[in-house]
Amino acid sequence: MGHPPFAVTVDLVVLTLTGDELCALLVRRGVEPYLGEWALPGGFVRADEDLADAARRELAEETGLAPGTVHIEQLAGYGAPDRDPRMRVVTVAYLALAPDLPVPRAGTDAAEARWAPVRTLRAERLAFDHDRILADGVERARAKLEYSPLATAFCAPEFTVAELRRVYELVWDTRLDPRNFHRKVTGTDGLLEPTGRTTTRDGGRPARLYRRGAAEVLYPPMLRS
Repeated sequence: MGHPPFAVTVDLVVLTLTGDELCALLVRRGVEPYLGEWALPGGFVRADEDLADAARRELAEETGLAPGTVHIEQLAGYGAPDRDPRMRVVTVAYLALAPDLPVPRAGTDAAEARWAPVRTLRAERLAFDHDRILADGVERARAKLEYSPLATAFCAPEFTVAELRRVYELVWDTRLDPRNFHRKVTGTDGLLEPTGRTTTRDGGRPARLYRRGAAEVLYPPMLRS
């Protein structure tokens, strides 16, 4: 008895901050199935590459970014039998985050690519099960801001506390008290490392510049208040 066709793909939840919006990368499919519909970027895993290599390759093809310039982590696997009408396809999703990503370019099987504000995508239907994958990716990003330095992945290599606060506000979609936030982030061991320099790009008085610290987990966790 023969086995049915089976394939493995990777899909990418690519998030950036553009124009004071948390945005996700979408591509308009140029091939069947779901021709002309919007989807997350991704593709089939090649025979000679592992999952992480496939994710990095797809990211480079869709954004033009070199490996190592973007935070990328495995999100989850999705394997519902009917998730792809072509055959049985299991996909492994990855979450990628970076500040000020460039205008996206369409990959080999996409007709168009764009940054879409996450807040508007609740009313937009994506191809395959990409609605669920996108929602899971956004929730992962929001949750990890509580207990890890993930927010710094949205910042330039050197940033001010105000710029970091804006990341939390946009990802969490809430306003934070500036003084309370400043006290928390500067008092959390390993989150920030002072550079010894200042900038006036925030306006007003010179603000101290920081870079990401060495911590991987934050104690105590950040609080949404």
